[in-house]
Amino acid sequence: MASTARPSFSLGNETLKVPLALFALNRQRLCERLRKNAAVQAGSVVVLQGGEEMQRYCTDTSIIFRQESFFHWAFGVIESGCYGVIDVDTGKSTLFVPRLPPSYATWMGKIHSKEHFKEKYAVDDVQYTDEIASVLTSQMPSALLTLRGVNTDSGSVCREASFEGISKFNVNNTILHPEIVECRVFKTDMELEVLRYTNRISSEAHREVMKAVKVGMKEYEMESLFDMGGEYYCFASDITCSFPANGKFTEDQKAIYEAVLKSCRAVMSTMKPGVWWPDMHRLADRIHLEELTRIGLLRGSVDAMLQVHLGAVFMPHGLGHFLGLDVHDVGGYPEGVERIDEPGLRSLRTARRLEPGMVLTVEPGIYFIDHLLDQALADPAQACFFNHEVLQRFRTFGGVRIEEDVVVTNSGMELLTCVPRTVEEIEACMAGCDKAFTPSSGPK
Repeated sequence: MASTARPSFSLGNETLKVPLALFALNRQRLCERLRKNAAVQAGSVVVLQGGEEMQRYCTDTSIIFRQESFFHWAFGVIESGCYGVIDVDTGKSTLFVPRLPPSYATWMGKIHSKEHFKEKYAVDDVQYTDEIASVLTSQMPSALLTLRGVNTDSGSVCREASFEGISKFNVNNTILHPEIVECRVFKTDMELEVLRYTNRISSEAHREVMKAVKVGMKEYEMESLFDMGGEYYCFASDITCSFPANGKFTEDQKAIYEAVLKSCRAVMSTMKPGVWWPDMHRLADRIHLEELTRIGLLRGSVDAMLQVHLGAVFMPHGLGHFLGLDVHDVGGYPEGVERIDEPGLRSLRTARRLEPGMVLTVEPGIYFIDHLLDQALADPAQACFFNHEVLQRFRTFGGVRIEEDVVVTNSGMELLTCVPRTVEEIEACMAGCDKAFTPSSGPK
């Protein structure tokens, strides 16, 4: 009797089962977008090339393989050296896998059949990669839509699919990239379930590190306790916690930490569809400057400080970024969305208006960086706001960052991260008193 179990991925031992239907839905969403694009000819097919296994320099030692993100988004395939084809008109999917030599079975294990991969990845057909040209020729597509475009976050160009014989086909490499990027920006319910899972596991890791950390420990020792920015099936999390190594905040540490926590929660409380992300960065800057003034480190008008971009002295990076199959996920600056050329804001990884289904990090910080402080003190427009005596107290302070992962909902946002955040919660956790930890009241 044939199995009726729905194909899924898991790492066993009570780990999350991810339905392969997630990727079938992604392929469907992509085809629907492409069919609405007047530039797409009837009979077009999408051709994606997966990642390849790589060796460490000139050795035969392999680097741990991680699938190329666009290919993973469409097929969920964990093996290297594959291709995927999607018929835009019908949605039919064909996975192309490498034809392995018999010697593979000697050293690496069983060579699986094409039927095995068809069932494993719930695709319509499986062929070998050395047959891709002949298979496509038999289908007579009007155009091959290949992936080529610039990642607006890294500035790198996507790797475009290529295979022997591709020159025989009509190839269009301008249409696919913006369409598939927009699909990746907006997460489905199934994708959100995986992101919730990665956040839960990574949050638990942070709590374990808080309990175990001791003064004098090195970062690698903490990393060895648990992966604190974990991925699961290529879905990422990105969490930052700041806490005192000895388990107790000093008054100055508490003041800076609570200033950053205040800005983080103010941003999350304000987030909802239609909000412009640069305004959230400006909100965080304003709260930081207000709190630094209350502490006595700054003096004068906060509005005047904002006019001379004083906030960027303490938070030179952008407030946050998209999150998904990449930690810094794609789609930050689609056509028509321009980068703002101002200190701090020019480092924003997106300047879009928020929409439901977007997953972002919210990661404000206050840092005391000698280079930036010296520049500010040399600029009369900024130097006039500093209380030099108090500033000296913070010169060797370092900094505080708080990073949460959130998803924009129809009415606001959902917090995915679950770690101790208030001073009281952190100190209790580090003292081993968080067995029944629940996050403090904050944005929902």
